Amino acid sequence: MVDQELLGTLRQELRRGSVVLVCLLALRDPNYGYALVGILESAGVETDANTLYPLLRRLERQGLVSSEWITDDPRPRKYYRTTDTGIEIARLLLDDWSAISKSIEQFKPGGRG
Repeated sequence: MVDQELLGTLRQELRRGSVVLVCLLALRDPNYGYALVGILESAGVETDANTLYPLLRRLERQGLVSSEWITDDPRPRKYYRTTDTGIEIARLLLDDWSAISKSIEQFKPGGRG
């Protein structure tokens, strides 16, 4: 029987890095944080606002996303967008992701490993 708590912890570790990459890719089109939560969920990437907002602030400090307050609507919102540097980083991370995935395939049942 699988320890569900342990499995949950391991899944969280596995997803943590992928959320960074997915955010960089998703924010090529500007969006605000709460909408991004929905976009990620609809794509099968589980995250919540308590995780996402600190991540967005960190990505902004790192120069990978930029933000801008849009006050035209009745409710002002902070929109985030991937910077040119963030897009280049995402491209490189996708290359790494692809190589890692290819390596892991060798160890799956029916693989070469």
